[in-house]
Amino acid sequence: MRKNLPLPALLLAVAVVLAAGLALRWHRATPAAGPTLQVVTLFPQSRVLPDFNLRQSDGTALVPGELKGHWTLVFLGFTHCPDVCPTTLAQLAQAQKQWRTLPDSTRPRVLFVSVDPDRDTPDRIGEYAHGFDPDSLAATADVPALEAFARSLSLVFAKSPAPEGAPADQYSVDHSAAIAVLDPQARMAGVIQPPLVPQAIAADMTALTGMPPR
Repeated sequence: MRKNLPLPALLLAVAVVLAAGLALRWHRATPAAGPTLQVVTLFPQSRVLPDFNLRQSDGTALVPGELKGHWTLVFLGFTHCPDVCPTTLAQLAQAQKQWRTLPDSTRPRVLFVSVDPDRDTPDRIGEYAHGFDPDSLAATADVPALEAFARSLSLVFAKSPAPEGAPADQYSVDHSAAIAVLDPQARMAGVIQPPLVPQAIAADMTALTGMPPR
């Protein structure tokens, strides 16, 4: 059993704790107006994101304008992830089934962003995300663009070298397990921290969809 975390994993853990603490402190200091929520922590004010340009699984560009009109849950991951990613996407898929009856024009969306562009092609991430729910969006980009996008959401990721003796391409990617919540103006509006409860996520997102714009 390893007694010490690798440096990237340690830095990632520290960054995640700091981001979660900051989000919670904002929430407690000035509660956001709106419905009573179970698991979504809304910030007092939504934050405009810097411009970003990711590539969707169908090859088209994903820019801020593409996310407007819907509440969106953003999860960072990668298709070789052994546990957190498939578990999270399966839980989000359960939530998606519960809000399926909402109009397509306003229905919340799930965006899976691969932070492993060396192995995850657009086709691969599309197949992976759609295997959990066909309505999910999937995108990736080069590492600098992904780092900027993750940072704007107060999320982090870091490549972890392959175990000793394993092929170099058997590396892993440490990443935030939290889910960023974007409002219908594609602004950073809040966060969902694990452990995830699909029924509560579905209830919160349904309530937010019916809320007047902030």
